[in-house]
Amino acid sequence: MSDFLPIEEQLALIKRGVSAIYSEEDLITKLKQNRPLRIKLGMDPTAPDLHFGHTVVLNKLRHFQDLGHEVLFLIGDYTARIGDPTGKNTTRPPLSEEDVKRNAQTYAKQVFKILDKDKTTIMFNSDWFGKMSAGDMIALASQVTVSRMLERDDFAKRYDSQTPIAIHEFLYPLVQGYDSIAMQADVELGGTDQTFNILMGRTLQGRYNQEAQVCITMPILEGLDGVQKMSKSLGNYIGISDPAGVMYQKILSMPDTLIARYFELLSFKPMSQINVLLDEMANGRNPQEIKRILALELIERFHDKESAENAHKSAGNRLADGELPVDLPEVSLPLNGADKLFITQILNGANLAKNSAQAKDMLSRGAVKVDGQVVDSGFALEFGQTVVIQAGKKAYARITVA
Repeated sequence: MSDFLPIEEQLALIKRGVSAIYSEEDLITKLKQNRPLRIKLGMDPTAPDLHFGHTVVLNKLRHFQDLGHEVLFLIGDYTARIGDPTGKNTTRPPLSEEDVKRNAQTYAKQVFKILDKDKTTIMFNSDWFGKMSAGDMIALASQVTVSRMLERDDFAKRYDSQTPIAIHEFLYPLVQGYDSIAMQADVELGGTDQTFNILMGRTLQGRYNQEAQVCITMPILEGLDGVQKMSKSLGNYIGISDPAGVMYQKILSMPDTLIARYFELLSFKPMSQINVLLDEMANGRNPQEIKRILALELIERFHDKESAENAHKSAGNRLADGELPVDLPEVSLPLNGADKLFITQILNGANLAKNSAQAKDMLSRGAVKVDGQVVDSGFALEFGQTVVIQAGKKAYARITVA
C-alpha cells in the first residue's frame, strides 16, 4: 500500500513513551512489508472500570491505528478464569463466568473512548480455548520447561520463599502466548509487568511455524501520589469514567514532577507541542496552567468538549468571580423554632466551615459571600429565603431556610 508514512516517521510515533521493543530490527522488517500489521492487546476483564494507567497501552494502540495498522483487542474471558499473578506474591483468584461477562461488556464500551471502533476487531480467547481438548493443552504445555517458567520474576521469588505456586498458574503465560498464534499477531503490546507473558507468545509462534511477533512494552503509570503505580486499591487513580469535575480536580492535584510523563503517555499532542509547554514551564509558566491544558484534552476525550469547558466549575474547584459550580450543592436548613439563622450557624449547618472558629475567621477576612456580596457576622436568613453562599475560594452551596 502507498498510504503508509515513511518507516522513520512511523517509528518515531511507535517508540514514543515505550519501555522496550523486542526487537526494533524485527519491527522494521515488518514495517517494510508495507501492509497493515495485526496489533494485539489482551486484557483480562478483572474489574469493570478502567483508569488512566490502563490507557497508556490503549493510547499506543491508537497510534498504530492512526498509522494504518489493524488493532485486535482481545478480551481474555478464558484466561480471566485462570488467574494471572502478575506482580503479586500470591495467586489471583479466578473470576466467575458471570463476572467475566459483565466486566467484558463494560471494557468494550470504555476502550472505544480511545480506539477507533471501525478499525478495531474485538476478540475473545474462549473462541479457541473453549474448543481445545485436554490433549491439546498438554501438547501446548510440552513446549516450555519448568525452569523457563521459573525465570519469570514473581514465580522465582515465590519459589525461593517457598510460597505456593499452583500448576494452573504456569498455564497462564502459555495460553496468553497461544492467543498470539490463534490471532496471527504481528505485534503484541503490554505493560512492563507483562514482559514475560508477551515474550512467551514470540517464542511459541516460532515453534508453531509462525513469524514471531514483535513485543512492545509500555511503562506502568505512576498514580497521583507520584510514587506507586496507579491503582484503585491505593486510591491514587483517575478513572476514565470519573465525572468531568472530579477528573479535573485530580489532574490539577498531581505533583508537578508528573507533568512531563503524563503528557508523553496520556496526551495525543505531538511531542513538539508538548516540549514547548514544558520549556515554558521551565522558564516560569505556572505549572497549574500546563496541567489545565492536559485536563481539558483528556476530559474532552472521555466526556465531550462542553464538559471540558465547564469542568472547572465543579464544586470544590476554585472559580472565577461570578462563576458558580455546575453541580452546586443544595442544602435545606431548619429554623428549629428560631426567628432566623445567623451566618455562622448557616456555615456550620451547611458544612461550609469546619467549626464556629473557622466560620468567624472567614467572616472577619471578608471571605464569605452571599449572592456575590461580602457579608459580616451580623448577616442572617429568615424562613423561606434561598441564597447562594460562597465560603472561601472553593466552598459553595445554595441554602434554603425551611
